Amino acid sequence: MSERALYGLLAEFPSAEALCAAARHVRARGWTRVEAYSPFPVEGLDAIIGAEKGWIAPVTLLGGILGGAGTYFLQWYAAVVDYPINIGGRPLNSWPAFIPATFEITILGAALAATVAMLALNGLPRLYHPLFEVEEFELASRNRFFLCLPACDPVFAPGPARDLLAELHPLLLREVPA
Repeated sequence: MSERALYGLLAEFPSAEALCAAARHVRARGWTRVEAYSPFPVEGLDAIIGAEKGWIAPVTLLGGILGGAGTYFLQWYAAVVDYPINIGGRPLNSWPAFIPATFEITILGAALAATVAMLALNGLPRLYHPLFEVEEFELASRNRFFLCLPACDPVFAPGPARDLLAELHPLLLREVPA
């Protein structure tokens, strides 16, 4: 192994099936932080690598609830408390009039919360990642499948990790500098 700091080891595979098989093999050997990269979504890969359920759905729901409740309250306060006007004998709290704006801002709040949560939880905007140093990694967006064993995993040791990936017969096996 070289003396420089490592981000991890990267292995390239020719197909989604080979990537899934490699991920199963690595996870069965006790690896907990496995990263997989593919040019399209691979059914079941998240479960194989042990990806956690995301927080985007609950944050989106919370954004929608806060947007809708806030808009309804703002309209109610303006019409009932702050500036009540009796128009044509209708009640001051005429909730059907509040529904269109409440619906629109509910959708807007949910969409904004989902966008911000997605960016924050993905660590974006990130202009640099150590995997970008591997020349072949650009094929991950075209036709190749990559499995990365990061050095931050508790069981990482460069020699055994290299041997583990080598037994899977990858097309490419590279050290990724940090």
